[in-house]
Amino acid sequence: MSIRLGYQMPNFSYGTPVRELFPTVVAQAREAEAAGFDTVFVMDHFYQLPGLGEPEDPMLEAYTALAGIAASTERIQLSALVTGNTYRNPALLAKTVTTLDLVSAGRAILGIGAGWFELEHKSYGFEFGTFTERFERLGEALQIIEPMLRGKRSTFDGKWYHTDDAINEPQLRDDLPIMLGGAGEKKTFALAARHADHLNIICNASELPRKMAALHQRCAEIGRDPATMEVSYLCFLMVDEDGDQAREQQRDFLRSIDIDLSTLSEEEREQTVADRQFVGTPDEVAEQLQTRVLDHGVQGIIVNMVTNGHEPGAVELAGRTLAPLVR
Repeated sequence: MSIRLGYQMPNFSYGTPVRELFPTVVAQAREAEAAGFDTVFVMDHFYQLPGLGEPEDPMLEAYTALAGIAASTERIQLSALVTGNTYRNPALLAKTVTTLDLVSAGRAILGIGAGWFELEHKSYGFEFGTFTERFERLGEALQIIEPMLRGKRSTFDGKWYHTDDAINEPQLRDDLPIMLGGAGEKKTFALAARHADHLNIICNASELPRKMAALHQRCAEIGRDPATMEVSYLCFLMVDEDGDQAREQQRDFLRSIDIDLSTLSEEEREQTVADRQFVGTPDEVAEQLQTRVLDHGVQGIIVNMVTNGHEPGAVELAGRTLAPLVR
């Protein structure tokens, strides 16, 4: 398993009739596969996130959508970025992702995190709990899920979860990858060091040197060689052969969330979502990603294209731009 170049679909507001929504999803996944992306991701949410849209905007259930994408693609890996642990019993989640692996002929990755969007929990009736409780639950869940993905039975008696000789069959393989996603230097990174094959870091780019140092420290604390964990970075991509057009896309998107870059200093800009956006011509974007991300020891790039990823040709241009950086 390697995630060097990933394409995330964080929104399903395409201006299409509902019956055309999933065909547009499939078209993006196929275009990503053809353009050299190795993994396609959807979010595990029930409502659209603040900063991307309104709660009532279209949102698909992650694993049903991934199964549909699996049937419509051939090679690209499939994952949620990331599964909210609080939304599923962990043994059931192990069964779900193992079944996705089977129906996709070995292309599933389990992406998982602690969960954070309180509105969804309240609306759907899931217990939210405190920050500490959610990470306690994630730690217990991983102790159930990991053996179940490795061909073992799970018996576990914890504060939050219990299993009794839980069987997970059939399995296509016993090394289905586990990816943690987040930015928490203590809790998330410690769990990743203990359980994960891959860590996806979600933070502003200016924070990456500190995040990488913290990850190396968490690995050192348990005696793990950090080179045995692959690391990727999630970012927004706005790329166009016409760099001014890409920058206009960025300005329009940021204005929609009440950010005006023209009024911000460089220091203030680093405190906003603009610091995780990579904008311009293909050459400009490639240089930004190299110096701001890859030069800090990150091996993989996962992009979303919230402004135009659903438009034919946009994902192909992104793949052509980024694939040379991560080969």
